[in-house]
Amino acid sequence: MKNFSQIGFILATLGSSIGLGHIWRFPYMAGQNGGGAFVLLFLVLLLVIGVSLLLADMIIGNRGKKDVVSCFEMLDPTPTKKWKYAGIAIIGGPLILSFYAVILGWILYYLVVVSFDLPKDLRTSKQTFEYLMGAGIYWQIIGFSGCLFLSALIVSFGIKKGIELLNLVLMPLLFIIFIGLLVYTLFQPSFLKAWHFLFDFKYEAIDANVLISALSQVFFSLSLGVGTIITYAAATSNSQNLFKSALWIVLTGLLISIIAGLMIFTFFFGYDGDLGEDSTQSIGLVFISLPLIFSEFGSTGQILSVAFLLALLFAGITSTISMLEPMVSFLVNRHNFSRISATWGVSFIVFIIGMFALYSMTKDYKALLSFGGKNIFVWLNFLTASFIMPLSSLCCILFLGFVIKKDTLRSYTTSFLNHTLFEIWYFIIRFVAPIVIVSILIFKLLEPQ
Repeated sequence: MKNFSQIGFILATLGSSIGLGHIWRFPYMAGQNGGGAFVLLFLVLLLVIGVSLLLADMIIGNRGKKDVVSCFEMLDPTPTKKWKYAGIAIIGGPLILSFYAVILGWILYYLVVVSFDLPKDLRTSKQTFEYLMGAGIYWQIIGFSGCLFLSALIVSFGIKKGIELLNLVLMPLLFIIFIGLLVYTLFQPSFLKAWHFLFDFKYEAIDANVLISALSQVFFSLSLGVGTIITYAAATSNSQNLFKSALWIVLTGLLISIIAGLMIFTFFFGYDGDLGEDSTQSIGLVFISLPLIFSEFGSTGQILSVAFLLALLFAGITSTISMLEPMVSFLVNRHNFSRISATWGVSFIVFIIGMFALYSMTKDYKALLSFGGKNIFVWLNFLTASFIMPLSSLCCILFLGFVIKKDTLRSYTTSFLNHTLFEIWYFIIRFVAPIVIVSILIFKLLEPQ
């Protein structure tokens, strides 16, 4: 396996979460969970638990140098080597990809259709999104299939030729566009309302559901618990400063989340949007709000819309490839598949699941493809965020905190953690993070659905 460069690793890891976790998911999760209360918990959990979990994944990958299952097996000091089964985390990526590629299809539709006929008011913008969810089913299929095909094509080229090259080009472009849009947002009358919504920390609004949502957002925003970080870190050199890389990833991603939230809520509130309405408490919040930004610029807005949606599509593609790579790497290393056959085989399975997820949101098939009050699309999101990702991360920190000897673990970290930082991190992965994750998992299991 060819190694990432240092900057390539950081950009690839950022790319795995920016489209999925920061731009699409953060705003609608904040909208669903009361804004400031959610943001406060997210900040605390991200900086305390998120950094620690991210570093744990990086260490396992950097030391194992192979696929996720093999990394656990190689580092496992026990004779039975049963910790290799913690590598089950790799199933999370394809499951997430099966519904996330659907969302990329929506972006593609907005890029090639809506950008040239931008809605002028919130009502029209909602109707545009509702059309896509209903009569626009064939647009969804085309977009979903095209984005999944492109992701598979990139992964089939491997780490250096595919994943790193893509991120080195696309991630800086995304940052430039985002900064430009933020500058424009600062001068809008509704910016202060968006600011207060996100940063007025209403402690009384904090409850168990908000806490669960904030923790699940930490996993999504860092691509934790699906094997992505372990797989990418396996392609880093032993001289990589993992702690510095983790901080860059967390802080940069946090900045993108905040910018995305401020932009979307500024224009949503500017058009008198009501977060109490069902349609705006959904995954469509980004798609309903963003076109309103660009419509203000007239014909120039069409150009800006195309540029932004291209960047958003690129960010999404970097997320999708990160969901494919762990399973592909496993099949290549453990079962001697060629990279091409592994990539397209996994992608075909993702396509089948994704088609069920896509049709489960349509009027004609929603009842047939729903159970327990959730359609397949919602179930995939719920199961991966609430159970697969937390459980996989729990296995990871228990493995490092209680299976690997402390002296051995310390030898892995001497080049980037001093004694004090190591002790703090070690305490968090042994006690703080497991208690938080287990408590929330128990609550989620006992919660009536």
